[in-house]
Amino acid sequence: PDEFYDHQLVGLAAHDVAGDPLGEITGLTHGAQDLLQLRTTDGRDVLVPFVSELVPEVDLDAGRLVIADRPGLVRPLPEDGEHA
Repeated sequence: PDEFYDHQLVGLAAHDVAGDPLGEITGLTHGAQDLLQLRTTDGRDVLVPFVSELVPEVDLDAGRLVIADRPGLVRPLPEDGEHA
């Protein structure tokens, strides 16, 4: 598996598997499982587990990574947005 330094990931543009922008990586949280800190395009801060199933592609040269978004992971569930 690829290993990355935090400074290589911070600032990368995050896209979903269809290529739509999700936001920008603002940091990492290290612990039992590393988490990407993502500032979404609508200004929310979310954490995404940094595992290959959810982050299948990191392209440092292109300045981007791909997140295989799941319901409620990055984009809120439709019913969550109704209560905001």
